[in-house]
Amino acid sequence: MPLADHLRELRNRLAKGMLAITIVAIVAAFYSEQLMEFLADPVPRCKEGMSTTGGECATVAYTDLLSPFTTTVKVSLMAGIIGASPIWLYQLWAFVAPGLHKSERKYTYAFVSAAVPLFFGGAWLAYVIMPVSIRVLLGITPEGSENILPMDKILDFSVRMVLVFGASFELPLLLVMLNMTGMVTGRRMLGWWRGVVMGVFVFGAVATPTTDPVGMLALAGPIVVLYFLAVGFSVLNDQRRRRADPDAELDDDEASDLDLTPEPVNGNEPVPAAKALPEQTDGSGSEGRTSRYNGYDDVT
Repeated sequence: MPLADHLRELRNRLAKGMLAITIVAIVAAFYSEQLMEFLADPVPRCKEGMSTTGGECATVAYTDLLSPFTTTVKVSLMAGIIGASPIWLYQLWAFVAPGLHKSERKYTYAFVSAAVPLFFGGAWLAYVIMPVSIRVLLGITPEGSENILPMDKILDFSVRMVLVFGASFELPLLLVMLNMTGMVTGRRMLGWWRGVVMGVFVFGAVATPTTDPVGMLALAGPIVVLYFLAVGFSVLNDQRRRRADPDAELDDDEASDLDLTPEPVNGNEPVPAAKALPEQTDGSGSEGRTSRYNGYDDVT
């Protein structure tokens, strides 16, 4: 296709994806109150008879006049992006797929089928540990002080936790895809385990919005387990590849093992004498007789 046709197709597919997101966001706006209640549910609310000071509970509030409107728009848009993801992901795939080979499409199907459950697994884990993390953070509040949490801040906190956990769970899948393409071997990944474990725990401490060890352990622990599962899969895949092709793990510029044992020669092969050049003949006879040419018996 010409470049203009590609751009036209991209424009049409982007328009379909944006239309789907807009429709789902409009529908979600009618249920924005339930969605905000769901996102704020991990926060321990102050109820009648509970002490409102000391971090035992918190009060969810809107801090300015436009905050209810902006929070509703933000929640609806987020719900539209998530709810319409099958449609806009299909549009993206339909634009890219014609340029892929059959084997590349097979790997893409496998990647997507594994990436979606991993992301939602990380998002579910984030939502499970959020009440614990929030209680730990609220527990730092000194006596005599109350916690008034803006709704938009709670929303940002929840979205960040979900995105961090969901995206982090994709790391082992990335390692598996690198091994499937032959870029990294399972043995090499296994040699990285000390640095990877240390890096995962440091990442868990930095990336999670909370400062408590609960969030760090909840994020780093499953990633470490998934990392070793990815290493085990890669080692088995390398063994399978080695049985099918002994030279599969060789680099493009790495020579294969060669058998340099000399082979015996059966007899001597006679070498015929070179024919005389025209300028070396004196012209007598049918073939002429060779003569010296500039003092030599050949053209040299």
